[in-house]
Amino acid sequence: MAPLAEQGVRNFIFGEYGYTNYLNLFDQYGEGVGFSAKYKIEPRVHIKHQPNLDDLGSADSYRLNVEYYDVRDPVLIVQGDNLFDIDLNDFIQRHEENGAMMTIALTRVEKVEEYGIAEVDKDLRINRFIEKPSMERAPSNLANAGIYLLSPEVRKIVESKEVKKMMEERKRLDFGFDFIPYLVDKGFPVYGYELKVWYDVGSPESYLKAMHDVLYGKLNIRVLEERILPNTNVWVQGFSEESVKKREEIVQKYKENRLSFDGAVLMGRHPRIGDYSRISDSNVDNFCILGEHVNVERSAIMDAAKIGDYAHVSDSILGRKVVVESTRENPARIESTSVIGNAVHIGKGCKLIRTKVNYGLTIPPDMTYIDKLLQNYEDVAKLAS
Repeated sequence: MAPLAEQGVRNFIFGEYGYTNYLNLFDQYGEGVGFSAKYKIEPRVHIKHQPNLDDLGSADSYRLNVEYYDVRDPVLIVQGDNLFDIDLNDFIQRHEENGAMMTIALTRVEKVEEYGIAEVDKDLRINRFIEKPSMERAPSNLANAGIYLLSPEVRKIVESKEVKKMMEERKRLDFGFDFIPYLVDKGFPVYGYELKVWYDVGSPESYLKAMHDVLYGKLNIRVLEERILPNTNVWVQGFSEESVKKREEIVQKYKENRLSFDGAVLMGRHPRIGDYSRISDSNVDNFCILGEHVNVERSAIMDAAKIGDYAHVSDSILGRKVVVESTRENPARIESTSVIGNAVHIGKGCKLIRTKVNYGLTIPPDMTYIDKLLQNYEDVAKLAS
C-alpha cells in the first residue's frame, strides 16, 4: 500500500469479506491517519471500508463498493495476497494510450494451472482468458497478477442486466472466472501489462519466499530504520525513547557475541531477545519475546509471540500472540513450512513438521505432528503421531 500512496494514490477502499477481515484491516489501517503519519504521506491517505454487504466474489465486491461510495473515476484494483513492483504512471499511460476498458497486470509463471492465463496479441490486447487451465489448455504462461485498472465505463457494465443475470445464475461474480472472460468475449478492449517483479503470497511457501526477497532488497519495500550496524542487513524498528533504548541493548549484545544475526533480519518494536539466541533470514515483529538459545531461521514471527528457551523455528510462520513453551531439557521444534495460527499455545517438547494449527488451540507437551492440519481440539488428540 505504501508504494501506491507514494506514487500519488490517496483514496483507498478495502473490500473486506466478513468480520474478521474487516477487524484486522481496520485495526491495522483505520481511516489512514496513522498510516499517513508513519510513511510521511502528504496530503494524507483516506481509507474507506466495504459496507456490511455480502459480495459474491471479487468483481461483485467492486460493484458493491463503487455503487455505495458513488465512484465515477478510474479504479485501480489490487488483490491483497500479492506483492509487486509497478510504475503506476506508466501503467496508467499504457491504459490510456490503448483506449482500454480494463488493463490487467500480467506476470510469467511456471504453474499455469494455478492462475488465470491470458492469450495476447503483439500489442498485448487480450484475445482469450482462461481461469486455472490445465497445462494442455493454457494459451501462454502470462498469468493474471490480480492488479486491474478499470475505466469508469466498467461500472455501467457490471451493473447491466446481462451481468446481473450471469451473477444470479452462477451465484458468483469473480474477476478471473466470470468478469474478465465476459469482457474479452464481448470484444471490449482488455489489455495486458507485464510486470517483472511479482509475488503471490497466498501460500506459506510463497509468503516465506517473498519475505526472504524483501529482506534482501529484491522488492522495493521501504524499511524506515537504518541498519543497526554498518555492513549488516539487520534492522530494529521504532523511534520512541524506549525503542531506541531497546535497539541499543540489542546492538550491545551483538557486539559482545551474546546474540547472533545471520543474513538479513527485520525486527519490530520493543523486542526482547535472550542471550545466545540466533536469528537468520527472518522477520520478528513487534513486542516479541525470545528466550535464551532460541534459533529462528527463515521464518516469520508475528506480533507479541513468546518463544521459550532452546526452541528451534525454521521455515515456518507463527501468528500473533503465539506461545511456544520450551526448555533446555525439553526443547520445542517447529519446522518445514509449519503455520501456527494466532493465540496458539504450544507445550514444551512438541515437534511440529509441515503442520498447520488453527487459531486459539492449545497443544499439550511432548506431542509430535507431521503433515497434519489441526482445526479443533478433537484433531489435537486424534491426529497425534
